[in-house]
Amino acid sequence: MNQASSPSGRTFHLEPATKLTGTVKVPGDKSMSHRSIMFGGIAHGTTQVQGFLEGEDSLHTLEAFQAMGVRIERGGVGEVTLYGQGVAALKAPQGPVYLGNSGTGMRLLTGLLAGMNIPATLTGDASLSGRPMRRIVDPLSQMGAKVLTGDGGTPPLVIQSAAQLKGIEYTCPMASAQVKSAILLAGLHASGTTTVHEPAITRDHTERMLRGFGVDVQVSGLSASVQGGQQLKGTSLVVPGDISSAAFFLVGASMTPGSDLLLTGVGMNPSRTGVIAILKLMGANIQVTNERVTGGEPVADLVVLGGKLKGIHVPEELVSLAIDEFPALFVAAAAADGETIVTGAEELRVKETDRIQVMADGLRALGADITDTPDGARIVGKRLVGGVADSCGDHRTAMSFAMASLICDGSITVLDCDNVNTSFPGFASIAANAGLHLTESVNDTDK
Repeated sequence: MNQASSPSGRTFHLEPATKLTGTVKVPGDKSMSHRSIMFGGIAHGTTQVQGFLEGEDSLHTLEAFQAMGVRIERGGVGEVTLYGQGVAALKAPQGPVYLGNSGTGMRLLTGLLAGMNIPATLTGDASLSGRPMRRIVDPLSQMGAKVLTGDGGTPPLVIQSAAQLKGIEYTCPMASAQVKSAILLAGLHASGTTTVHEPAITRDHTERMLRGFGVDVQVSGLSASVQGGQQLKGTSLVVPGDISSAAFFLVGASMTPGSDLLLTGVGMNPSRTGVIAILKLMGANIQVTNERVTGGEPVADLVVLGGKLKGIHVPEELVSLAIDEFPALFVAAAAADGETIVTGAEELRVKETDRIQVMADGLRALGADITDTPDGARIVGKRLVGGVADSCGDHRTAMSFAMASLICDGSITVLDCDNVNTSFPGFASIAANAGLHLTESVNDTDK
């Protein structure tokens, strides 16, 4: 996977900060934003979405369904209306569908289009073009789909016309909500029943949201099943704040004495709250308040009071519940007293970047005591000294390095931050308002 950073692009500049205070509202959940467009696009009837993430990744999914003939109207910020006419009304896109940096968009859309027998070519940016796709192509092939990959099983993906798929029973070799979802979405339009067994709990937004669109999804333990031939019905839904985006502020406030931060409207899906459980094991003071349910998803406000964290051996059963939050958790470990050990997190190596390597290299450049391992890291907490950290174009590593300025005695420069806008547009200004001393610069070599 190519992780070399370009000299052009957005750079974060940070001076040492001491605490986070005030109120923060994070953007809508990225995983749910993708699904809201996909399900509304194939449903019968109107779907109204509030809280849609106006980030590059989810906007690419929206554009993909416009290219397939779905009428979509944009209202105020986060307001989207889809006028679905069912699967039969969709048409094959005229050209390649570009999905930017989004593994979720590519994997779920592949399952959906393969099941609906809609030929398409799916492409992405350099990072997405290096991510593994055999993990979905193999089970989809077992169902009868015809999906071609590039060399090494990576994008672009070419979905070809095939006969109606048949339902299968599939045991996932890895814990991945994207793999599970791709197979279940293909199963919606396959004959018979499609069942997916997982080795560990993963996020269940697909199962919950499909039920909201009128689909019968059976879940038993680590298994989920759908019967083919079901139609989705348009609905109204509210996308809660993304806990993966909240994670940076949860970490930043938890590890800095004097912090007092309120995060409002955060999604609290039980398959996503591993970051809170891990931080609490490290001694974080996080209070869950104003709990409610919106669109079938639990939501709450989070009050974070800063203090001193302690190192732990992260329980492996929590790893899959916090897999996207580990870049931020590595920073929490760098702030903690003693040693933190992360194991069972090898999935981090095939995200937007090799997040274990990028975080280890970047934190070491800032003065951290971190040793990377094949499936995690060993981190001994200490004050950082500052320096230059290369995010390698990964939005989550970039925002994590920014939070490291709260435990650093010198300035930090974070390179290659353009992709922050894929999941958290406005991060820099929101973080600065909460207490980070963060400024941005843009070096455009085309000018």
